[in-house]
Amino acid sequence: MFSQFNNDGEGNYTELATKNIDTGMGLERLACVMQDVDNLFEVDTIRRVLDTVCALAGYKYGDDTKKDVSVRVITDHIRSASFMICDGVSPSNEGRGYVLRRLLRRAARHGRLLGISGAFLGKLCDVVVEQSGRAYPELCEKQDYIKRIISMEEERFDATIDGGLNILSGLVDTALKDGKDTLSGEDVFKLYDTFGFPPDLTAEIAAEKGLKTDGERFAQLMKEQRERARAARADLSSWEGAEKSALADLAKTEFCGYTETQCQTRVTALFTADGKVREAGEGDDVRVVLEATPFYGEGGGQVGDTGEIASDGAVLKVTDTKKEDGVYIHVCTVKSGVICEGDAVCARIDSSRRDAVKRNHTAAHLLQAALRKVLGSHVEQAGSYVDENEVRFDFSHFAAMTAEELSATEAEVNKAILSGCPVETIETDVESAKAAGAMALFGEKYGKTVRMVKMGDYSTELCGGTHLDNTAKAGLFRIVSESSVAAGVRRITGVTGLGVLKLLDKKEELVADTARALKANNPADAPARAAQLAGEISVLKKEIDSLNSKLAGGKLDELLSAAEDVSGVHLCTADLGSAGVDAARALGDKLRDRDPDGVAVLAIHDGEKLNFLACCGAEAVKKGAHAGKLVGAVAAVAGGKGGGRPDSAMSGGRDITKISDALGAAKDILSGMIK
Repeated sequence: MFSQFNNDGEGNYTELATKNIDTGMGLERLACVMQDVDNLFEVDTIRRVLDTVCALAGYKYGDDTKKDVSVRVITDHIRSASFMICDGVSPSNEGRGYVLRRLLRRAARHGRLLGISGAFLGKLCDVVVEQSGRAYPELCEKQDYIKRIISMEEERFDATIDGGLNILSGLVDTALKDGKDTLSGEDVFKLYDTFGFPPDLTAEIAAEKGLKTDGERFAQLMKEQRERARAARADLSSWEGAEKSALADLAKTEFCGYTETQCQTRVTALFTADGKVREAGEGDDVRVVLEATPFYGEGGGQVGDTGEIASDGAVLKVTDTKKEDGVYIHVCTVKSGVICEGDAVCARIDSSRRDAVKRNHTAAHLLQAALRKVLGSHVEQAGSYVDENEVRFDFSHFAAMTAEELSATEAEVNKAILSGCPVETIETDVESAKAAGAMALFGEKYGKTVRMVKMGDYSTELCGGTHLDNTAKAGLFRIVSESSVAAGVRRITGVTGLGVLKLLDKKEELVADTARALKANNPADAPARAAQLAGEISVLKKEIDSLNSKLAGGKLDELLSAAEDVSGVHLCTADLGSAGVDAARALGDKLRDRDPDGVAVLAIHDGEKLNFLACCGAEAVKKGAHAGKLVGAVAAVAGGKGGGRPDSAMSGGRDITKISDALGAAKDILSGMIK
């Protein structure tokens, strides 16, 4: 390609000062030429990954065309996945995260096709880092994090893949026997909805057997499911779409809220549920657009401002502020009078609420810096939300934080607060900000001019939100909770300022209430009283377990008589309620001993805790039944995982409402196992 002109986007072409020829020879093609090889997989750094795949599979590359494809798929996908995670992408069900999840799951499946047993992608990640780490040092810095995310995703996939593969195998065999050339959309949807089995993977496996999948019907079923979910959610304002289209004709709002808490301005437009209007009266819900405003429009994780808009003839309560393409929308209720388009008004924010929001937003920046210091440089922001009550901060990390890590993080933030760092805001270009060490959100689009928020030497980030002018004004910071949001993403919720005092008051009240409930005369006596009651409960629990065991044992004949025949194997399923794990094990052992061809899947739940137990008789195992794989696939239906020996295994579940679905799926899963 001969580059000669610059197109300004409006059809005007000007000659380049320096013309050039683009050969299309990227780094990878150049490497092939320099090393005298005919494809990318033969380049030394990539060939080492490929050779490691072959070593794990005990296979010599070049001996079998189909296996060579699997080797190349794994080699390509593990490299892509490693770099994606390094760049801040986490496995999820949408966007880039879904692409990453598909790459890892496809690589894991091709490993199975090569006969690689157990998790192996983490080992390949080490080879990728070893080969590419010198050119991309960030791979070395984040190696542990990348490997942990890959391993967690592979383990999660392993927990569900067996059940899905067994059912898919049965569906494929049935379709071929019936002379069909297509798997139904219902079958593809069931595999996806019940087992989380990706439709693209179903299509790929089916294609290997010469079958198509009804993608159109699958898409229709997915659409119906989304519509049901949408109908279950709260109905949004029907006029919002019309309002947004009308905003395109309005001038952008001038925002003065960084330095002002009130300003004199004019009403540009009014919207009610009926659309754009000229005026609104007392009691009306109305959205107001102003020429200028001190109200911050929700964005960048910061909640919108509240306050008041007043004219000579009306007073409006502002309950929220949004922004759309530079136009600020004030969500209001007319408290008195009549407001008209064109009216001169005074817009005044709730300053005390804004100050509380600023404390939490400033703490969010300090928190990210503290987390990177305590946990490592792999920590990156994955989302945030700050209002007057709390700060929620989502970040990339592979495991739950320990009590020591949480304590150290909290101490780091408070150290930065008490040091009284000045908070500066600087408008500059993106490259200059990054050169100054500013943290930017991965994938975020920034304009030519960005706002850099610098808190001493502790934190520098790109941010459009409002902040304190000194970290000391945050008062104190306290972590309220730490939890999982998604695979590889954790969330910390914290409070600052007066929120810390409220938290301490609640904890004191909780201690007092607990002491009263335990009938302790003094809150200081509560631990001893709790220990005493725990001992009494333990004794009673043993008595209950003994009784439950006897009750469960009485179910033996009932279960055996209700067993279903599954290709010559007798399947018993039952929900034992709160019978207890020991009672379920005893019953499973009796079922297995009584019927060598028997297979039992039992559910036990106590409160929110859910477990599944599977037992397989000796003859059933010989026919292909495997308790570990069976119970793992059953648990996956209820959001859990697990496994174990072929004759006996347990797993945990998460969703108690799915017990019936999980036990119902056992028949199809077992059917796919029987030879």
